[in-house]
Amino acid sequence: MKTNRNILTVIVVIIACSMVVWLSATLHGDQKTYEIQPHLTIPEYKTDLARVMDAYERLMERYMDLTEQNQSMVGTDLKYVITTLDSIDGRLAEFSARIARIETALGIEQPRSSLGPKPVPQP
Repeated sequence: MKTNRNILTVIVVIIACSMVVWLSATLHGDQKTYEIQPHLTIPEYKTDLARVMDAYERLMERYMDLTEQNQSMVGTDLKYVITTLDSIDGRLAEFSARIARIETALGIEQPRSSLGPKPVPQP
């Protein structure tokens, strides 16, 4: 009788456990599904021609930047040359006036026209 009672309690415990498992599965319902939206970026695949064109565009941009820098440097150099030539021209004008005064004071005859066309020497 004791063994029947033990067997009966074991069977009741097994049935109770199986009912608990069955009820927990039915209470939760179907399996839950989750939708995952990853935010991954994958670089686009480039062909060799596209890579060559990109490299050429970068090269031309660098060339144009370099050319622009050189032109601005040339513009600055030209401004310096122009100011130097203007100062030389002013000094030459002063020297011409000074020489003319000296020649008139000494009674030296003025040359006719030194800016006229030069005679071509005959061989």
